[in-house]
Amino acid sequence: MYSVRLPDLPPDFRARALEWASGFPLCAYFEPNNVAYPHGSFQRRLAVRGSLAPSPGTLAELEQWLGQASEAPRCGLLTYDLKNEVEVLHSRHPDGLEWPTLHFFEPEIWLEWQTDTLEIHTISSASASPTDILAQILATTPLTPPVSAPLSFEARMPKAEYLAAVENIREDILNGEVYELNLCQEFYAENVVLDPVAVFLRLQEVSPTPFAGFYRWHDRYLLCASPERFLRRQGSTLLSQPIKGTIRRGATPETDEQQRLTLLHDEKERAENLMIVDLVRNDLARVAETGTVHVPELFGLYPFRHVWQMISTVQATAQPGLGLVDSLRAAFPMGSMTGAPKIRAMQLIEHYERARRGLYSGSIGYVLPNGDFDFNVVIRSLQYRQDTGYLSFQVGSAITYDSVPEREYEECLLKARAILDVLGVQHL
Repeated sequence: MYSVRLPDLPPDFRARALEWASGFPLCAYFEPNNVAYPHGSFQRRLAVRGSLAPSPGTLAELEQWLGQASEAPRCGLLTYDLKNEVEVLHSRHPDGLEWPTLHFFEPEIWLEWQTDTLEIHTISSASASPTDILAQILATTPLTPPVSAPLSFEARMPKAEYLAAVENIREDILNGEVYELNLCQEFYAENVVLDPVAVFLRLQEVSPTPFAGFYRWHDRYLLCASPERFLRRQGSTLLSQPIKGTIRRGATPETDEQQRLTLLHDEKERAENLMIVDLVRNDLARVAETGTVHVPELFGLYPFRHVWQMISTVQATAQPGLGLVDSLRAAFPMGSMTGAPKIRAMQLIEHYERARRGLYSGSIGYVLPNGDFDFNVVIRSLQYRQDTGYLSFQVGSAITYDSVPEREYEECLLKARAILDVLGVQHL
Protein backbone atom coordinates (compact mmCIF):
# COMPACT_ATOMS: atom_id res chain seq x y z
CA MET A 1 0.00 0.00 0.00
CA TYR A 2 1.23 3.46 -0.96
CA SER A 3 -0.15 6.68 0.52
CA VAL A 4 -0.01 10.25 -0.81
CA ARG A 5 -1.49 13.46 0.58
CA LEU A 6 -4.50 14.70 -1.37
CA PRO A 7 -3.37 18.35 -1.28
CA ASP A 8 -0.27 17.29 -3.22
CA LEU A 9 -2.38 15.99 -6.12
CA PRO A 10 -3.80 18.10 -8.97
CA PRO A 11 -7.41 19.33 -8.57
CA ASP A 12 -8.52 17.14 -11.48
CA PHE A 13 -6.97 13.98 -10.03
CA ARG A 14 -10.34 12.19 -9.83
CA ALA A 15 -10.95 12.79 -13.54
CA ARG A 16 -7.44 11.60 -14.40
CA ALA A 17 -7.81 8.50 -12.23
CA LEU A 18 -11.17 7.57 -13.71
CA GLU A 19 -9.96 8.13 -17.27
CA TRP A 20 -6.98 5.86 -16.52
CA ALA A 21 -9.19 3.24 -14.87
CA SER A 22 -11.72 3.20 -17.70
CA GLY A 23 -9.04 1.71 -19.94
CA PHE A 24 -9.32 -1.57 -18.04
CA PRO A 25 -11.98 -4.12 -19.11
CA LEU A 26 -13.27 -4.25 -15.52
CA CYS A 27 -13.62 -1.03 -13.57
CA ALA A 28 -15.74 -0.01 -10.59
CA TYR A 29 -15.86 3.42 -8.98
CA PHE A 30 -17.95 4.42 -5.97
CA GLU A 31 -18.50 8.13 -5.33
CA PRO A 32 -20.16 9.79 -2.28
CA ASN A 33 -19.80 13.35 -3.64
CA ASN A 34 -19.28 14.61 -0.07
CA VAL A 35 -23.05 14.55 0.42
CA ALA A 36 -24.17 14.45 4.04
CA TYR A 37 -26.43 11.43 4.43
CA PRO A 38 -27.95 9.66 7.45
CA HIS A 39 -25.60 6.83 8.47
CA GLY A 40 -23.04 7.86 5.85
CA SER A 41 -22.52 7.37 2.12
CA PHE A 42 -20.39 5.17 -0.12
CA GLN A 43 -16.68 5.10 0.66
CA ARG A 44 -14.79 6.61 -2.29
CA ARG A 45 -13.09 3.65 -3.97
CA LEU A 46 -11.77 2.96 -7.49
CA ALA A 47 -10.98 -0.64 -8.47
CA VAL A 48 -9.72 -2.16 -11.73
CA ARG A 49 -8.75 -5.50 -13.17
CA GLY A 50 -6.91 -6.10 -16.42
CA SER A 51 -6.47 -9.85 -16.49
CA LEU A 52 -9.73 -11.75 -16.69
CA ALA A 53 -10.55 -14.31 -14.02
CA PRO A 54 -13.56 -16.57 -13.41
CA SER A 55 -16.48 -14.60 -11.99
CA PRO A 56 -19.46 -16.01 -10.09
CA GLY A 57 -22.60 -16.13 -12.21
CA THR A 58 -25.15 -17.33 -9.65
CA LEU A 59 -25.83 -16.65 -6.00
CA ALA A 60 -24.54 -20.10 -5.07
CA GLU A 61 -21.29 -19.43 -6.94
CA LEU A 62 -21.06 -15.97 -5.37
CA GLU A 63 -21.38 -17.44 -1.88
CA GLN A 64 -18.57 -19.91 -2.56
CA TRP A 65 -16.38 -17.24 -4.18
CA LEU A 66 -16.83 -14.79 -1.28
CA GLY A 67 -15.83 -17.58 1.09
CA GLN A 68 -12.31 -17.55 -0.34
CA ALA A 69 -9.88 -15.35 1.57
CA SER A 70 -8.95 -12.03 -0.02
CA GLU A 71 -7.25 -8.84 1.07
CA ALA A 72 -8.99 -6.82 -1.64
CA PRO A 73 -12.52 -5.40 -1.70
CA ARG A 74 -14.72 -7.42 -4.07
CA CYS A 75 -16.74 -5.16 -6.40
CA GLY A 76 -19.87 -6.20 -8.21
CA LEU A 77 -23.20 -5.61 -9.84
CA LEU A 78 -26.60 -7.24 -9.43
CA THR A 79 -29.18 -6.79 -12.19
CA TYR A 80 -32.88 -6.67 -11.46
CA ASP A 81 -33.17 -9.99 -13.32
CA LEU A 82 -31.47 -11.72 -10.40
CA LYS A 83 -35.04 -11.85 -9.08
CA ASN A 84 -35.51 -14.90 -11.31
CA GLU A 85 -33.04 -16.83 -9.18
CA VAL A 86 -34.41 -15.53 -5.89
CA GLU A 87 -38.02 -16.30 -6.84
CA VAL A 88 -39.79 -18.34 -9.55
CA LEU A 89 -40.06 -15.49 -12.06
CA HIS A 90 -38.94 -14.65 -15.60
CA SER A 91 -37.88 -11.74 -17.81
CA ARG A 92 -38.84 -11.81 -21.49
CA HIS A 93 -38.78 -8.18 -22.61
CA PRO A 94 -36.28 -6.63 -25.07
CA ASP A 95 -32.79 -6.09 -23.69
CA GLY A 96 -30.48 -3.77 -25.59
CA LEU A 97 -27.69 -3.95 -23.01
CA GLU A 98 -27.29 -7.62 -22.03
CA TRP A 99 -25.44 -7.26 -18.73
CA PRO A 100 -24.58 -10.49 -16.92
CA THR A 101 -27.21 -11.29 -14.30
CA LEU A 102 -24.59 -10.70 -11.65
CA HIS A 103 -20.89 -9.95 -11.86
CA PHE A 104 -18.16 -9.57 -9.26
CA PHE A 105 -14.42 -9.18 -9.57
CA GLU A 106 -11.40 -9.01 -7.30
CA PRO A 107 -9.34 -5.97 -8.32
CA GLU A 108 -5.65 -6.09 -9.09
CA ILE A 109 -5.36 -2.39 -8.23
CA TRP A 110 -7.61 -0.27 -6.04
CA LEU A 111 -7.51 3.30 -4.79
CA GLU A 112 -9.14 4.47 -1.57
CA TRP A 113 -9.62 8.11 -0.58
CA GLN A 114 -9.39 8.90 3.12
CA THR A 115 -9.97 12.32 4.74
CA ASP A 116 -6.83 13.93 3.34
CA THR A 117 -4.89 11.05 1.84
CA LEU A 118 -5.07 8.70 -1.13
CA GLU A 119 -4.08 5.06 -0.72
CA ILE A 120 -3.02 2.93 -3.69
CA HIS A 121 -3.23 -0.84 -3.18
CA THR A 122 -2.09 -3.68 -5.42
CA ILE A 123 -2.20 -7.45 -5.20
CA SER A 124 1.15 -9.24 -5.30
CA SER A 125 0.80 -10.23 -8.97
CA ALA A 126 0.05 -6.69 -10.21
CA SER A 127 2.25 -5.67 -13.12
CA ALA A 128 3.00 -2.17 -11.79
CA SER A 129 4.05 -0.76 -8.44
CA PRO A 130 1.88 1.84 -6.63
CA THR A 131 4.34 4.61 -7.48
CA ASP A 132 4.25 3.60 -11.15
CA ILE A 133 0.45 3.56 -11.04
CA LEU A 134 0.37 7.08 -9.61
CA ALA A 135 2.72 8.23 -12.35
CA GLN A 136 0.46 6.66 -14.99
CA ILE A 137 -2.60 8.42 -13.55
CA LEU A 138 -0.87 11.80 -13.37
CA ALA A 139 0.22 11.40 -16.99
CA THR A 140 -3.38 10.76 -18.10
CA THR A 141 -5.24 13.62 -19.75
CA PRO A 142 -9.02 13.62 -19.20
CA LEU A 143 -11.10 13.83 -22.36
CA THR A 144 -13.51 16.72 -22.70
CA PRO A 145 -16.21 15.97 -25.34
CA PRO A 146 -19.16 14.65 -23.30
CA VAL A 147 -21.56 13.42 -25.96
CA SER A 148 -22.38 13.36 -29.63
CA ALA A 149 -25.20 15.74 -30.55
CA PRO A 150 -28.03 15.94 -31.15
CA LEU A 151 -29.55 12.99 -29.31
CA SER A 152 -33.08 11.77 -29.81
CA PHE A 153 -34.60 9.30 -27.38
CA GLU A 154 -37.45 6.94 -28.13
CA ALA A 155 -39.89 5.71 -25.50
CA ARG A 156 -40.17 1.94 -25.24
CA MET A 157 -43.65 2.57 -23.79
CA PRO A 158 -45.54 5.44 -25.49
CA LYS A 159 -47.09 7.96 -23.11
CA ALA A 160 -50.66 6.87 -23.86
CA GLU A 161 -49.75 3.27 -23.06
CA TYR A 162 -48.07 4.38 -19.83
CA LEU A 163 -51.16 6.32 -18.73
CA ALA A 164 -53.38 3.33 -19.52
CA ALA A 165 -51.07 1.05 -17.54
CA VAL A 166 -51.38 3.31 -14.48
CA GLU A 167 -55.18 3.10 -14.69
CA ASN A 168 -55.03 -0.69 -15.02
CA ILE A 169 -52.72 -0.93 -12.01
CA ARG A 170 -55.20 1.15 -10.00
CA GLU A 171 -57.81 -1.47 -10.91
CA ASP A 172 -55.41 -4.22 -9.78
CA ILE A 173 -55.03 -2.44 -6.46
CA LEU A 174 -58.79 -2.09 -6.11
CA ASN A 175 -59.09 -5.81 -6.78
CA GLY A 176 -56.56 -6.66 -4.05
CA GLU A 177 -53.72 -7.81 -6.32
CA VAL A 178 -51.17 -5.39 -4.81
CA TYR A 179 -51.08 -2.40 -2.49
CA GLU A 180 -48.48 -0.52 -4.51
CA LEU A 181 -46.52 -1.16 -7.71
CA ASN A 182 -43.42 0.55 -9.06
CA LEU A 183 -43.96 1.09 -12.79
CA CYS A 184 -40.88 1.95 -14.86
CA GLN A 185 -40.31 2.92 -18.47
CA GLU A 186 -37.26 3.01 -20.72
CA PHE A 187 -36.07 5.77 -23.03
CA TYR A 188 -33.33 4.76 -25.46
CA ALA A 189 -31.18 6.03 -28.31
CA GLU A 190 -29.16 4.06 -30.83
CA ASN A 191 -25.84 4.52 -32.63
CA VAL A 192 -24.63 6.94 -29.96
CA VAL A 193 -20.95 7.82 -29.59
CA LEU A 194 -19.97 9.31 -26.24
CA ASP A 195 -17.14 9.32 -23.74
CA PRO A 196 -18.47 7.50 -20.65
CA VAL A 197 -16.05 9.14 -18.21
CA ALA A 198 -16.78 12.69 -19.38
CA VAL A 199 -20.54 12.10 -19.21
CA PHE A 200 -20.28 10.50 -15.76
CA LEU A 201 -18.25 13.40 -14.37
CA ARG A 202 -20.72 15.89 -15.84
CA LEU A 203 -23.58 13.94 -14.26
CA GLN A 204 -21.87 14.27 -10.87
CA GLU A 205 -21.63 18.04 -11.36
CA VAL A 206 -25.29 18.34 -12.29
CA SER A 207 -26.60 15.82 -9.76
CA PRO A 208 -24.20 15.03 -6.89
CA THR A 209 -25.54 12.07 -4.91
CA PRO A 210 -24.21 9.88 -2.06
CA PHE A 211 -24.37 6.51 -3.87
CA ALA A 212 -23.04 7.37 -7.30
CA GLY A 213 -20.96 4.93 -9.29
CA PHE A 214 -19.21 4.15 -12.56
CA TYR A 215 -18.99 0.52 -13.65
CA ARG A 216 -17.38 -0.92 -16.76
CA TRP A 217 -17.89 -4.52 -17.82
CA HIS A 218 -16.13 -4.84 -21.17
CA ASP A 219 -18.24 -2.75 -23.61
CA ARG A 220 -21.01 -1.99 -21.11
CA TYR A 221 -20.96 1.07 -18.88
CA LEU A 222 -23.10 2.22 -15.99
CA LEU A 223 -23.09 5.96 -15.20
CA CYS A 224 -24.99 6.23 -11.94
CA ALA A 225 -26.14 9.19 -9.83
CA SER A 226 -28.15 7.28 -7.23
CA PRO A 227 -29.40 8.87 -4.00
CA GLU A 228 -30.52 5.54 -2.53
CA ARG A 229 -28.87 2.85 -0.43
CA PHE A 230 -30.16 -0.70 -0.81
CA LEU A 231 -28.34 -2.53 1.96
CA ARG A 232 -25.26 -2.07 4.12
CA ARG A 233 -23.63 -4.30 6.70
CA GLN A 234 -21.22 -2.98 9.31
CA GLY A 235 -20.23 -5.57 11.85
CA SER A 236 -23.49 -7.26 12.78
CA THR A 237 -25.70 -4.29 11.83
CA LEU A 238 -27.81 -4.38 8.68
CA LEU A 239 -29.14 -1.09 7.31
CA SER A 240 -31.57 -0.37 4.47
CA GLN A 241 -32.81 3.10 3.47
CA PRO A 242 -35.74 2.99 1.04
CA ILE A 243 -36.72 6.17 -0.78
CA LYS A 244 -40.37 6.75 -1.57
CA GLY A 245 -41.63 10.30 -1.98
CA THR A 246 -40.32 12.93 -4.41
CA ILE A 247 -41.03 16.60 -5.04
CA ARG A 248 -39.27 19.30 -7.07
CA ARG A 249 -37.00 21.77 -5.22
CA GLY A 250 -38.26 25.34 -4.94
CA ALA A 251 -36.55 28.21 -6.75
CA THR A 252 -36.27 30.37 -3.61
CA PRO A 253 -35.71 29.48 0.07
CA GLU A 254 -39.36 30.24 0.78
CA THR A 255 -40.77 28.11 -2.04
CA ASP A 256 -38.24 25.37 -1.28
CA GLU A 257 -39.45 25.19 2.31
CA GLN A 258 -43.03 25.13 1.09
CA GLN A 259 -42.19 22.22 -1.21
CA ARG A 260 -40.57 20.38 1.70
CA LEU A 261 -43.67 20.83 3.85
CA THR A 262 -45.91 19.77 0.98
CA LEU A 263 -43.99 16.50 0.67
CA LEU A 264 -43.92 15.99 4.43
CA HIS A 265 -47.71 16.20 4.68
CA ASP A 266 -48.57 14.41 1.41
CA GLU A 267 -50.68 11.44 2.54
CA LYS A 268 -50.12 9.52 -0.70
CA GLU A 269 -46.32 9.84 -0.47
CA ARG A 270 -46.32 8.90 3.21
CA ALA A 271 -48.48 5.86 2.48
CA GLU A 272 -46.09 4.76 -0.29
CA ASN A 273 -43.12 5.15 2.01
CA LEU A 274 -44.74 3.31 4.91
CA MET A 275 -45.76 0.34 2.76
CA ILE A 276 -42.18 -0.10 1.54
CA VAL A 277 -40.79 0.33 5.05
CA ASP A 278 -43.06 -2.51 6.21
CA LEU A 279 -41.87 -4.63 3.27
CA VAL A 280 -38.19 -3.96 4.09
CA ARG A 281 -38.81 -4.75 7.77
CA ASN A 282 -40.26 -8.11 6.77
CA ASP A 283 -37.35 -8.79 4.38
CA LEU A 284 -34.69 -8.04 6.98
CA ALA A 285 -36.52 -10.07 9.62
CA ARG A 286 -35.67 -13.20 7.61
CA VAL A 287 -31.94 -12.74 8.34
CA ALA A 288 -32.11 -10.75 11.59
CA GLU A 289 -31.92 -11.69 15.23
CA THR A 290 -35.45 -11.92 16.61
CA GLY A 291 -36.76 -8.60 17.85
CA THR A 292 -33.92 -6.46 16.45
CA VAL A 293 -35.62 -4.98 13.38
CA HIS A 294 -36.52 -1.35 14.00
CA VAL A 295 -37.01 1.97 12.21
CA PRO A 296 -34.67 4.70 13.54
CA GLU A 297 -36.13 7.26 11.13
CA LEU A 298 -39.47 7.34 9.34
CA PHE A 299 -40.34 9.93 6.66
CA GLY A 300 -37.00 11.75 6.81
CA LEU A 301 -36.81 14.57 4.25
CA TYR A 302 -33.49 15.24 2.50
CA PRO A 303 -32.62 17.80 -0.20
CA PHE A 304 -30.77 16.93 -3.41
CA ARG A 305 -29.89 19.22 -6.31
CA HIS A 306 -33.22 18.88 -8.13
CA VAL A 307 -35.59 17.18 -5.67
CA TRP A 308 -36.59 16.59 -2.08
CA GLN A 309 -36.72 12.89 -1.18
CA MET A 310 -38.56 11.09 1.60
CA ILE A 311 -36.15 8.55 3.10
CA SER A 312 -36.73 6.07 5.90
CA THR A 313 -34.13 3.92 7.67
CA VAL A 314 -34.63 0.28 8.68
CA GLN A 315 -32.01 -1.37 10.88
CA ALA A 316 -31.46 -4.87 12.28
CA THR A 317 -28.87 -7.13 13.87
CA ALA A 318 -27.84 -9.94 11.50
CA GLN A 319 -28.04 -13.54 12.61
CA PRO A 320 -24.57 -15.02 13.25
CA GLY A 321 -22.96 -16.74 10.27
CA LEU A 322 -25.13 -15.15 7.60
CA GLY A 323 -23.44 -13.17 4.82
CA LEU A 324 -24.20 -11.16 1.70
CA VAL A 325 -25.86 -13.95 -0.26
CA ASP A 326 -28.24 -14.75 2.60
CA SER A 327 -29.17 -11.07 2.75
CA LEU A 328 -29.75 -10.96 -1.01
CA ARG A 329 -32.00 -14.00 -0.91
CA ALA A 330 -34.03 -12.27 1.80
CA ALA A 331 -34.19 -8.71 0.46
CA PHE A 332 -33.39 -8.55 -3.27
CA PRO A 333 -34.68 -6.81 -5.27
CA MET A 334 -35.25 -3.77 -3.12
CA GLY A 335 -38.87 -3.13 -2.26
CA SER A 336 -38.73 0.51 -3.29
CA MET A 337 -38.38 -0.67 -6.91
CA THR A 338 -41.04 -3.40 -6.86
CA GLY A 339 -44.05 -2.63 -4.70
CA ALA A 340 -45.96 -4.76 -2.23
CA PRO A 341 -46.52 -7.60 -1.85
CA LYS A 342 -43.23 -8.10 -3.65
CA ILE A 343 -43.71 -11.30 -5.66
CA ARG A 344 -47.11 -10.35 -7.09
CA ALA A 345 -45.78 -6.86 -7.81
CA MET A 346 -42.89 -8.31 -9.81
CA GLN A 347 -45.26 -10.50 -11.79
CA LEU A 348 -47.37 -7.47 -12.70
CA ILE A 349 -44.25 -5.43 -13.50
CA GLU A 350 -43.35 -8.05 -16.10
CA HIS A 351 -46.89 -7.77 -17.49
CA TYR A 352 -47.05 -3.98 -17.77
CA GLU A 353 -43.51 -2.89 -18.58
CA ARG A 354 -42.07 -3.12 -22.10
CA ALA A 355 -38.29 -3.34 -21.50
CA ARG A 356 -36.05 -5.53 -19.41
CA ARG A 357 -34.75 -3.45 -16.52
CA GLY A 358 -31.30 -5.02 -16.52
CA LEU A 359 -29.03 -3.07 -14.19
CA TYR A 360 -31.67 -0.40 -13.61
CA SER A 361 -33.27 -1.03 -10.19
CA GLY A 362 -30.50 -3.53 -9.55
CA SER A 363 -27.43 -2.62 -7.53
CA ILE A 364 -23.69 -2.01 -7.50
CA GLY A 365 -21.49 -2.19 -4.44
CA TYR A 366 -18.52 -3.72 -2.69
CA VAL A 367 -17.75 -6.40 -0.13
CA LEU A 368 -14.82 -5.77 2.21
CA PRO A 369 -12.42 -8.51 3.38
CA ASN A 370 -14.09 -8.57 6.83
CA GLY A 371 -17.52 -9.28 5.27
CA ASP A 372 -18.93 -5.76 5.58
CA PHE A 373 -20.68 -4.55 2.45
CA ASP A 374 -22.53 -1.58 0.97
CA PHE A 375 -24.84 -1.62 -2.08
CA ASN A 376 -26.90 1.09 -3.72
CA VAL A 377 -30.10 1.12 -5.76
CA VAL A 378 -29.34 1.77 -9.43
CA ILE A 379 -31.62 4.67 -10.32
CA ARG A 380 -31.00 8.08 -11.96
CA SER A 381 -28.54 6.33 -14.26
CA LEU A 382 -27.41 5.95 -17.85
CA GLN A 383 -26.53 2.57 -19.29
CA TYR A 384 -24.35 2.52 -22.41
CA ARG A 385 -23.18 -0.24 -24.71
CA GLN A 386 -20.15 1.10 -26.55
CA ASP A 387 -19.90 -1.61 -29.21
CA THR A 388 -23.45 -0.99 -30.50
CA GLY A 389 -24.00 2.62 -29.42
CA TYR A 390 -27.13 1.69 -27.43
CA LEU A 391 -27.83 4.30 -24.73
CA SER A 392 -30.62 3.84 -22.21
CA PHE A 393 -32.12 5.30 -19.08
CA GLN A 394 -35.20 4.28 -17.14
CA VAL A 395 -37.43 6.14 -14.71
CA GLY A 396 -40.37 5.06 -12.62
CA SER A 397 -42.76 5.90 -9.83
CA ALA A 398 -44.83 4.07 -7.25
CA ILE A 399 -48.45 3.58 -8.28
CA THR A 400 -51.11 3.47 -5.58
CA TYR A 401 -54.88 3.67 -5.86
CA ASP A 402 -54.64 7.44 -5.30
CA SER A 403 -52.27 7.90 -8.25
CA VAL A 404 -53.16 10.37 -11.01
CA PRO A 405 -51.65 9.04 -14.26
CA GLU A 406 -50.51 12.43 -15.60
CA ARG A 407 -48.84 13.27 -12.27
CA GLU A 408 -47.01 9.95 -12.25
CA TYR A 409 -45.73 10.62 -15.76
CA GLU A 410 -44.57 14.09 -14.70
CA GLU A 411 -42.73 12.55 -11.73
CA CYS A 412 -40.88 10.25 -14.13
CA LEU A 413 -39.78 13.22 -16.23
CA LEU A 414 -38.67 15.09 -13.10
CA LYS A 415 -36.43 12.19 -12.13
CA ALA A 416 -34.94 12.19 -15.64
CA ARG A 417 -34.13 15.91 -15.61
CA ALA A 418 -30.48 15.66 -14.53
CA ILE A 419 -29.75 13.01 -17.16
CA LEU A 420 -31.42 15.06 -19.89
CA ASP A 421 -29.51 18.18 -18.84
CA VAL A 422 -26.20 16.33 -19.06
CA LEU A 423 -27.04 15.07 -22.52
CA GLY A 424 -28.33 18.42 -23.75
CA VAL A 425 -31.82 17.05 -24.39
CA GLN A 426 -34.60 19.58 -23.83
CA HIS A 427 -37.65 17.36 -24.28
CA LEU A 428 -38.53 13.68 -24.56
